This record gives sequence, structure tokens and C-alpha cells, in this order.
Amino acid sequence: MNTFPLPPGGLGSAATSVQLLDYLGRLDSWIVQCRAELDELDAQVIATNRQAELNADISLAMTSWQAVKSRQNLLLSTWDSGRVGPKELDTLANLIWGRLDTTAANLGAVQSMSVSLPEAGRLCDALVAQLRARLDTNPNSTAVQIRLTQLRAQAERIRDQLELEPPALAPIGQAKLQTVTSRITELSEKQNRGGDIDGSLSALETEAALLERDLIVGASRRREGRDLVAKVRTEHARLSDDQGKVVALAAQVRDAIWPMPAVDLDRLSALGPIPNTAESIRRYLDELTKVSASLAQTRAVLTEQLAQRDGAARVWSARQARTAEAGHTDDPVLADLARLIEARLAAVPLVLPSIRALLGTYDAELDYLSKGGLR
Repeated sequence: MNTFPLPPGGLGSAATSVQLLDYLGRLDSWIVQCRAELDELDAQVIATNRQAELNADISLAMTSWQAVKSRQNLLLSTWDSGRVGPKELDTLANLIWGRLDTTAANLGAVQSMSVSLPEAGRLCDALVAQLRARLDTNPNSTAVQIRLTQLRAQAERIRDQLELEPPALAPIGQAKLQTVTSRITELSEKQNRGGDIDGSLSALETEAALLERDLIVGASRRREGRDLVAKVRTEHARLSDDQGKVVALAAQVRDAIWPMPAVDLDRLSALGPIPNTAESIRRYLDELTKVSASLAQTRAVLTEQLAQRDGAARVWSARQARTAEAGHTDDPVLADLARLIEARLAAVPLVLPSIRALLGTYDAELDYLSKGGLR
């Protein structure tokens, strides 16, 4: 069985162009051979009329293969026939080791997952091995030996995957792996003695495939959780900075203008600390989005208040020019109003309702005079 090739480098550690050239060749070989195997298995499923039993596994394996194929297309596009520099090498490393979204409706309670390219490949290998085992209903001795060899290879993949488990969870997986390896040894010895191990071997292959798949899915979900926490922390820090700026703007408006508009400046603090479960973190992120919108609205209201203050001074300057142009600068009523307006404009805080009323009165008097009114 053609197994998924181990990529060079790592996330944040770019491989050399020579290493990548070799890897892309091995990856292409895996993609071609794996697709041929999947097509062969699909044909066997149809020929044996076992679609209801095995179509879910075939579909999941095809989905994993397609995810790898899609990522290969991005790799080849970035590789550009070897015309790569440091920036492109970093991009290639991210494409290999970063997450790729794979719909996985066949994983029971797990509706979706994000896995890396190597994880998707190993998952596909595990599913192909499981399908081959379930379809091989009358294996001869050579076929059984091949299946045992594949199981040992799978056990090593599981061992590698266990190194990614957190210390609290690793012992559980290690105990399951120990059970699998012990059973492989027992079945191998029984087969060597001439015993029939077909039923037991199929059950063990299914157990090993489920263990490997669960480890891959668990690792991807933990990484997704870490990414989600990092996203929430970044957004919380950004909003905390934004809220500080809005609070400072509110203080400026409070000192400069009356009345101060009613605004909510404590929505972020009201959310409390960042939670620690995936579902509560997602809800918390939704609340942060609402806080962001609220801060934007508050900033707009406060900025508009300052604009109205500045606008009042511009309106008064325009009225003075209009008065002079109309020749009414000596009118006693307008002169009295002008003194009141200038006094109000100079006052701190500026009383917006008052200045609006005074400017309205001044406009009315000026219109009256401009239309022939007499004192």
C-alpha cells in the first residue's frame, strides 16, 4: 500500500527548494496511486453490493483525498516550476503544515474539522486500509500477512500521532495503542501456527483505524480551539484599546459640549473574563462583535457632537458675512443677539440647544430686515 509521504520542514520552518522538489514528486505519486486504490475499492463496493455498508467510508476517504489534491494544486501554483524565494518557501511551508478545511459529515458527532495536509493524507491512508480489510472476505495467507504489515505501519503512525497529544490525554491513547500492538503480535503468532484470524484481524483493523482517526480529529479540534482562543484574545485586546479611545473622546465631548449624549461605555467589561470552552468562546466572540458595533456607533455619536460644535462657529461666521453684505451690522437687535451668540460660543462647555436657538433667532431677525422690515 502506498502511504502518504512525510513532508520536509514544519510550520514556521521552511524546507529547502531541493527538499520540496523531492516531496512534490512523492506527493504526486501518492495522489495518483491513492486515487487508483480508491477507484478500485469503490468498484469492489459496487460489485459486492455493499454500498449501504461502505459508502460512508468511501465518501470520507474521497473527501480526504480531494482535500490533499486541492492543496497540491495550491502548492504547485506557489512552486511555479521552482521559481521560489524565501517568501514563497514560507508560503509553501504554511500550505503544507497549515490547516485545510475538510467537510466530514461521516464522522458522527463531528460535523467538520480542520486538518493539515499530512493529517488529511494519513486519515485517507487509514480509511483505505480499513476499506481493504472490510472488503477482503476470503484472504489467503499472503493477503493476511500484508494486512498484518499494514497494521504494524498503522500502529507506528498512531505512535507518532500520540506525540502530539497533551500529557493529560496521552496515557489513554498509549493504553489503546498497547492493546492494538499486543493483539497484532497475538494474531501474528496464531497465524503462524495455522490458525484462522480473519474475523479477529478485521475487528482489530477497524479498532486501529478508529483510534488513528480519533487522534487526528482530536488534534485538529484542539488546534482549532487554540486558534479560536487566540482570535478572541486578539479581538478583546483590540476592543479594549478602542474602548479606551472612545472613553477619552467621551471625556472630551463632556468637557466641551452640553448636553452630553447618553452612551454606553462599559459593554466590554460587562462581558466578564474570556471563557474556556469552545461553545462559550464562540458565543463570547459573537458578543465581542456586538461590542465592536456599539463602540463604532458611540464614536459616531460623539464625533457628530463635536462636528455640531465646530459647525456652529462656521454658521455664525457665515451669518456675520451675510449681515455685513446686507448692510445691517448697526441694527441694535442683531447687535444684541451677536453679543449673546459670541458669548455662548466662547463658553465652555458649549450649550448646543442654546446656541441653536440663538442662531435661529438671529436668522429670523436678519430675514425680517432683509425683506424690508423696519425698527
